[in-house]
Amino acid sequence: MESVLTTHVTPAKGFSKKLMPIGGRWVPASGGGTITVANPATGAPLAQVPAATVEDGLAALAAASSAQEAWAATPARDRADILDRTYHAILTRRDEFAALITAEMGKPLAESQSEIDYAAGFFRWFAESATRSHLEGQYGIEPSGQYRFAVSKRPVGPCLLITPWNFPLAMGARKIAPALAAGCTTVLKPAELTPLTSLLLANVMQEAGLPGGVLNVITTNNSRDVVAAIMEDPRLRKISFTGSTQVGSALLGQAAPNVLNASMELGGNAPLIVFDDADLDQAIEGALVAKLRNGGQSCVGANRIHVQTGIAEKFIKGFTERMANTQMGDGTYATTELGPLVDKKQVAKVSALVQDALAKGATCLTGGTEPEGPGAFYPATVLTEIPHNADIRTEEIFGPVAAIYTFTTEEEAITGANNTPYGLASYVFTQNLSKAFRVADAIDAGMTGINRGIISNPAAPFGGTKQSGLSREGGTEGLHAYQETKYTGIQL
Repeated sequence: MESVLTTHVTPAKGFSKKLMPIGGRWVPASGGGTITVANPATGAPLAQVPAATVEDGLAALAAASSAQEAWAATPARDRADILDRTYHAILTRRDEFAALITAEMGKPLAESQSEIDYAAGFFRWFAESATRSHLEGQYGIEPSGQYRFAVSKRPVGPCLLITPWNFPLAMGARKIAPALAAGCTTVLKPAELTPLTSLLLANVMQEAGLPGGVLNVITTNNSRDVVAAIMEDPRLRKISFTGSTQVGSALLGQAAPNVLNASMELGGNAPLIVFDDADLDQAIEGALVAKLRNGGQSCVGANRIHVQTGIAEKFIKGFTERMANTQMGDGTYATTELGPLVDKKQVAKVSALVQDALAKGATCLTGGTEPEGPGAFYPATVLTEIPHNADIRTEEIFGPVAAIYTFTTEEEAITGANNTPYGLASYVFTQNLSKAFRVADAIDAGMTGINRGIISNPAAPFGGTKQSGLSREGGTEGLHAYQETKYTGIQL
């Protein structure tokens, strides 16, 4: 089978010369080290990027701190124009970005292209929001009538943005766009496995007119020490992190001494509930999208599928057939619907969860066996009759494995959905509108999709409750996360 990839990935400056952008200049790691980025479909090396040191991280923060005052003073319209030019540039170079995302992360080209449209939307939304935010605020007379007050917004200051590997462009866009719109300068630390897309984005933003020091990118294989040093520096005023709850909790501890503003988008254990009165075809399609999008490597992916007993047999049969027929392969092939996982470690984790469930009595209806050969592949898998002591009941799968459970009553479904310390996303399928809203309100999660398997949107607040995080990204709330409120009392 031949690849349909027609766009040759021409590396930006940072790829070909092993450089990263700090203070408007593309520089190597101070220690001279590099990181090899590999293609998860083949294991072959793609490129080398700098292995940033602690000194490099502090240099990036110094550049952001030096640029902060001028960037905050830049008219909102000018900031918005740069974000808007970035939006158009990303879409103009859509094929190039898609090829790069598929190469370093593995997802099919069609999914990479969808991610690009989604990511570009954040630059468009926050370009529009940048100018509107300066119209927000209050001016009035305080209750006793003795003086007046004014309330306004201002940027929080230099920000450290830490992004995961599963959506290399979208996760950066969801943080960079609102930070810059609010008037904050940034240090972006992309995941070690997928740094190439972030470097290309930095190159595009530089060409769009972004001043030096406003966006600095550090690629490193020593995240622990580099991040710790940056967070200990009093010049940093905010951290925004997307990743596991375990790491997020540790970062919150590191943020405490300097009382850093923190946004945390952490782990999930999303329930997807299918009621007897659901449209069967709609529920199957929605569950497929919620489960297999990004190969299941999504914090909002359906981690637990709860199906009411009256529709369970038909749903499981139809859903399993679709999962069994899912075409797995290199993301550049036209027929590929499921690409590789990000690396062999992720395959091992997913496989261990499946084998644990099977050893304890679960039934595998399709998949469940790691294929031989190169690449980090794992097939679309369906498990039923999963015992209560199986690890897969409580752990985030982050792979193409559907764990299906049945329930009888609405109350049972709600109890099952909330039986987790996480509360990021949830999904409800029913044709009864009253039930849909009733159940959505009862689920303790930051987001609920009703009769649809994708809910993320730049115009909507993204985030969770409980151990799934703090603050929100996207929507009006996404901009406010990078702003502080200033109150001024005025004696006339």
